[in-house]
Amino acid sequence: MSFDLNRYINERCELIDGRLKMAMPDENELPFSLHKSMRYSTFAGGKRLRPILLLAACDAVGGDLSAALPAACAMEMVHTYSLIHDDLPAMDNDDFRRGNPTNHKVFGDAVAILAGDALLTQAFILLSSPFYSSNVPSDRILDVIHEIAYAAGSRGMVGGQVVDMESEGCHDIDLPTVQYIHTHKTGALIKASVKSGAILGGGDERQIAALNRYGEAIGLAFQIADDILDVVGTTDQLGKDAGSDQARGKATYPSVLGLNESRRTAAEFIEIALESISELDEKADPLREIAKYILNRKS
Repeated sequence: MSFDLNRYINERCELIDGRLKMAMPDENELPFSLHKSMRYSTFAGGKRLRPILLLAACDAVGGDLSAALPAACAMEMVHTYSLIHDDLPAMDNDDFRRGNPTNHKVFGDAVAILAGDALLTQAFILLSSPFYSSNVPSDRILDVIHEIAYAAGSRGMVGGQVVDMESEGCHDIDLPTVQYIHTHKTGALIKASVKSGAILGGGDERQIAALNRYGEAIGLAFQIADDILDVVGTTDQLGKDAGSDQARGKATYPSVLGLNESRRTAAEFIEIALESISELDEKADPLREIAKYILNRKS
């Protein structure tokens, strides 16, 4: 029987959202506006790709999902914080995200900034919870805290965002610069998600290394696909303004390589990802199907 990716994603999203609702401050708790803002963006929809990858990597090494679920939720909090800040007028100045008005359009710039800060902090509150460490080996949790913090920092996502902003409007951006932006701004959290799942699932060194390579490859493929969709997709499909990268003069794969070469490059990275986990058994099938989905996605 063929693997049903849609069913898998829906089941994992339901699991993640249920745990996220428990882990997030209630909007009826002071300060009301801050907590409402945090929950607004967290539950505004979205693919939940990073936490799903984390859980799938845990599955792939035969781990217990209960050991990985808090970290999956923490990863989504970090990702959501980054989107709130990305959309701010001082950065990408976007009006829509996931088909809804962006956080700062609803709550104002100041509360949006603080909601992002609070989500980032909440992620590490969850990861460092004494209850969590009482159920999962503390050395694994410490490794995952380091992975996520490193991926989110100046040598990861934040660094990629800075180079992305500094490259806007430049007409002589080369491929290594675009690769740096993509591997850091987007790829770092995706790779950390996969590796964290493998660590929490108790994977051995060889399994963790294989899944780390998989994460690197799909992280790049995902952002290349995103670049392509910005050119060929519609606003309704994307849930945000189509063509915004071109309008701002963003450094993207299509702007450097063109659409056809970008598609070929994305397909190459997916092949690398699949080869990386070729020695894993059928428990890694969700990761294989997610890789194919990334290449063919329409939103």
